[in-house]
Amino acid sequence: MDLIGLIGSLGAWSWFVAGAILLALELVLPGGIFLWLGIAGLVTGLASLVQPIGWPLQFLIFGLLSLVSVFAWLSYSRNRQQTTDRPFLNRRAERYIGQELVLDEPILDGQGRVALGDTTWRVVGPDLAAGSKVRVVEADGAVLKVEAA
Repeated sequence: MDLIGLIGSLGAWSWFVAGAILLALELVLPGGIFLWLGIAGLVTGLASLVQPIGWPLQFLIFGLLSLVSVFAWLSYSRNRQQTTDRPFLNRRAERYIGQELVLDEPILDGQGRVALGDTTWRVVGPDLAAGSKVRVVEADGAVLKVEAA
C-alpha cells in the first residue's frame, strides 16, 4: 500500500497524528514554525472529520493554513516591541538623556568631561566654563552631547 492510500484509509486521524507529531517537533526544535504547522494539521483533521473531503483538498487546506499561519506569525513576531525590565542594558549613555549636570571641566573646542555616577564621560557641545549647568540631549556611543541648561 502506498503512502497516499494509507493516509486516505485513515481519514481524519492521519491529520491528527501528523499534527501531534509536528507539535512534538516544536518541543525539540523551538522557533514557532512547527507549532503553526501542527495546528494546521489538527485543523485540517477537524475539517475532514466534520465534512468528508478528498485527500487532494485536504493537502490544499493544510498547505494554505500552514502558509497563512506561518507568514502571519513571522510578520507579527518581527514587528512587535520587546518589553524588558532593563531597557538601558548595554546602552548606559542613553539613560542620562534629559538629565541636567554640572561641568567638572570646561568644554573647550567643543569637547570636555563630566563626572556622572562612577564614570567620567566625554561631552561635546558649545564651549562653556567649568561649573556651568548642562542638559544631556543625545548619546552617541560613550559620548554625551550637551547643551547649556
